[in-house]
Amino acid sequence: MTDNSDDRPLYERDPVAWQAYLAEGNAKQARKRVGADVLIRDEQGNVLLVNPSYKPDWDLPGGMAEANEPPDHAAEREMYEEMGIRLRVGRLLVIDWVAPHGPWDDSLMFVFDGGVLRSDETAALRLADGELLEYRLSTADDAKSLLRPHVWHRLSNSLAAAALHTCRYLVNGSHPPDNG
Repeated sequence: MTDNSDDRPLYERDPVAWQAYLAEGNAKQARKRVGADVLIRDEQGNVLLVNPSYKPDWDLPGGMAEANEPPDHAAEREMYEEMGIRLRVGRLLVIDWVAPHGPWDDSLMFVFDGGVLRSDETAALRLADGELLEYRLSTADDAKSLLRPHVWHRLSNSLAAAALHTCRYLVNGSHPPDNG
């Protein structure tokens, strides 16, 4: 960004104008909703699922990030608010871009590794804030029957990423087509 009178970029010539330019761009550019879920397993390999009171389907534990909140912090906050446990999430397993649907704009869904809970830790789980009707530790087969297809794909990819020590990128719960 230069003008004819000076070859230096605007950020060097006029820092105030540069900040105004950035603010204008920030006000006009798209904003994404961000969700942060946690893959938690027990010692038998079952996965923690939750039944939210505000929607008809089972889900992974977690929730939406607040403004300017890092996704991993959102996952930890949601686990404490909804399940009463303080948890440090591990590495990122999946990021899933979700297309606009119904009244919702597109969003980014992150799934972090919550690790394996010991039996005393699973016994300490509780419904903490009224957003959840129930929770359960489910086998993968049971999870597949409880979850919406795109959430099941997100979960199955999270399990695979955890096993392979990798991270996966999804589009609407599935691997994007190879454009190569």
